[in-house]
Amino acid sequence: MTDDKLARMANQIAAFFVTQPGVAAEGVASHINDNWSPPMRAALLAHIAAGGAGLAPAVIEAASRLRPPPHSAAQT
Repeated sequence: MTDDKLARMANQIAAFFVTQPGVAAEGVASHINDNWSPPMRAALLAHIAAGGAGLAPAVIEAASRLRPPPHSAAQT
């Protein structure tokens, strides 16, 4: 999956949660942790580590709350 598609998906999640003041980053992280596969989370975390181009602030803020995938999942 491309970084652009991951960013678009993450930003759509953020757009929903920013309507709920004070819980945007927690909501984004919870949704991604519960619904994204380990390889998708690994790709998003790598994109954020590379600067996070195109990501909404709530997604960047959620990064510290994302559950890192198991090492082997990042290699699939």
